[in-house]
Amino acid sequence: MDSCVIPLRHGGLSLVQTTDFFYPLVEDPYMMGRIACANVLSDLYAMGITECDNMLMLLSVSQKMNEKERDQVMPLIMKGFRDAAEEAGTSVTGGQTVINPWIIVGGVASVVCQPNDFIMPDSAVPGDVLVLTKPLGTQVAVNAHQWLDIPEKWSKIKLVISREEVEQAYQEAMLNMATLNRTAAALMHKFNAHAATDITGFGIIGHARNLAQQQKNNVAFVIHNLPIISKMAAISKAGGNLFGLLQGTSSETSGGLLICLPREQAARFCAEMKSSRVGLSGAVGQDGGAGDGQQAWIIGIVEKGNRCARIIDKPRIIEVPYRGSVVRAQEGSHNNASPPEVQLT
Repeated sequence: MDSCVIPLRHGGLSLVQTTDFFYPLVEDPYMMGRIACANVLSDLYAMGITECDNMLMLLSVSQKMNEKERDQVMPLIMKGFRDAAEEAGTSVTGGQTVINPWIIVGGVASVVCQPNDFIMPDSAVPGDVLVLTKPLGTQVAVNAHQWLDIPEKWSKIKLVISREEVEQAYQEAMLNMATLNRTAAALMHKFNAHAATDITGFGIIGHARNLAQQQKNNVAFVIHNLPIISKMAAISKAGGNLFGLLQGTSSETSGGLLICLPREQAARFCAEMKSSRVGLSGAVGQDGGAGDGQQAWIIGIVEKGNRCARIIDKPRIIEVPYRGSVVRAQEGSHNNASPPEVQLT
């Protein structure tokens, strides 16, 4: 589903490869590069793969940019992408750059694996639980931030959220999108995950349905809890069910992993997400209880069914608090041009 697995001619090895790209969705070029890289790698992480042998970068420079804008913005995008790749223990060795009407950023990730290095996403069984490793609501947060400068849009939501809270939610969304899912990928092996996918453009319910359809057993996924960036549910309601956030159809970018885990393993998985780190070797080790500080939530169950997924009528909304502003890596790394309203992918 998320990556192709190609058996090689020699040694029982497989090539696992994925590609993805999209338009900018945040104002900070450096963070956009990090988000793009994290998003590409998530397709490997969704299969429990913690190592990436090589990355290529795909970059489209907008023909509408003048030379000064191009020389300021594009190097920051490239640096963000490369820094995230380095954090993942890999490197960018090439790619392709073209001129286009729009900025586009993405990449290709490749790794050669042994069979026990990856987990095929098809072995969920009744009695498993569903775990999610990043909160929902990035589409709402990004668009709400743009609406700060659009009076007719802002008027619809200003009674439920302050400008400061919109800024905090936007920073939280950027931080989440730029965070690698590498810790979760490593822990999938430790806690015997049966299947997983990453949550991106189809929203939580779309990806849950896609994953359910891939299962070998007759199962159904039932989602009871929706962890959402604080105040984004209120914005969605105030805006007339904006983007279908509470129905699970709101798009995410570089979202968390949705993982099917044995019930008895799930709580420990969530605990170790907060207390473990993944070194550059891919090994999981303790980090004094601090670690990555990534949360994970048990959001539903796997029961007998016809390979479908649903959200219960009144799911529990888990308000996920802001962790603070993202520290920008470089002074003045904002692109001041206001992006269009975005449909996250």
